[in-house]
Amino acid sequence: MELRDRIAQSRPTAEQPGADPKTELRARVHSALIEELGPQLLSTETPAQELRERVRANIRGRLATERGLSVAERDELLDDLTDDVLGNGPIERLLADDTITEVMINGPSEVWIERAGRISKSNVRFADDEHLRRIINKIVNQIGRRIDESSPMVDARLPDGSRVNAVLPPVSLSGPLVTIRKFGRERLSMEDMVRLGTITGDAVEFLQACLKAKLNVLISGGTGSGKTTMLNALSASIPNSERIVTIEDAAELKLDQIHVLRLESRPANIEGEGEIRIRELVRNSLRMRPDRIIVGEVRGAEALDMLQAMNTGHDGSMCTVHANATRDALARIETMVLMAGFDLPVRAIRQQVASALDLIVHIDRFPDGARRVMAITEVLRMEGDIVTLQDLYKYDVHAGGATHASKGSLRPTGLRPGFLHKFELRDVAAPASVVGRASGNGLAPAGSLRA
Repeated sequence: MELRDRIAQSRPTAEQPGADPKTELRARVHSALIEELGPQLLSTETPAQELRERVRANIRGRLATERGLSVAERDELLDDLTDDVLGNGPIERLLADDTITEVMINGPSEVWIERAGRISKSNVRFADDEHLRRIINKIVNQIGRRIDESSPMVDARLPDGSRVNAVLPPVSLSGPLVTIRKFGRERLSMEDMVRLGTITGDAVEFLQACLKAKLNVLISGGTGSGKTTMLNALSASIPNSERIVTIEDAAELKLDQIHVLRLESRPANIEGEGEIRIRELVRNSLRMRPDRIIVGEVRGAEALDMLQAMNTGHDGSMCTVHANATRDALARIETMVLMAGFDLPVRAIRQQVASALDLIVHIDRFPDGARRVMAITEVLRMEGDIVTLQDLYKYDVHAGGATHASKGSLRPTGLRPGFLHKFELRDVAAPASVVGRASGNGLAPAGSLRA
């Protein structure tokens, strides 16, 4: 996009008769600032701090000529206009708050946030629809995308990796809508998850052993349950000596290993060309000699290629999928394989699933915002037309006399895994929590679960 076009899209629209005086002042000062400093704002040559000081000095000078403003109002306008010009407007302070994990904008006067798993309404407001649209355009322009009435939906990404989804009228009947899933600056470790109660220490020991034994792991859960966070934390157990390829829609994974190749899908441009899907990246990764392939989320036809990869020597691969339970996760994988367009028998698909997957880790989010691992389930074999499963760990809501569902605990079922021979092949010691322990924890044996 041409420089002048990007500047023009950042400029406020003409003032409307009867508008709030402060809104008119904000639009007038913003427009004058863009007119004077436009090219400098888009330049990468000026240091950020120097540019910020220059912008604030310019705004301060313009506000000094305005009458009827108190000192507090001038300071507020100075901060707001600086955020508008250099940041993401009113939501800049929300994005800077590390305790906020999601920002949901339901029109200019309604901004909701998620903090510690709970959703609440904030006191942040946009001046009007045009103010909100201007911020949306700014976010989208950063990655060379465009959003307008002819193309009213877009997925974008902030410089820190946070995912942004925006929808405009006429698709939205409530005005411009924006949802921002923030990208955490600090990666949670498995120790952090134990401290938060998401998982228990012996379950962590077991999962780490499974990764060292190169078992194929599927992480399932609902939206916002913490699937990617769990995938990130588990990946820390992968040895440094392995070549890892990560494939994502929006780059969120942070792997510390020294041999990591990161691939990211690309949406189509405004002409509808140049799209690169996850499936193409999975296929291409097979030619990159990976030891493991990690897919941020499987949501379409790439499920078939991922299963093929797991079945053809890429042991220890991992991916996530949206599902409400472990059995539902298998059903979703099956459905997504059918989306590949091949007329495959259902039994053949289930055989592929049973052969490829070793373990399913299911996570759920409780109403109070707590995230808990609900089950660690082994994928066994085909019995007739059904893939059999057995729970190795299961969440007990009554553990320790808990009076609240989220205060329970993940406990071993006492069942012996069928994949222990893979531990022996990799010289990995199997944790005592799943070897030779009788079921004495108050849970009924899970056995082989059938549909």
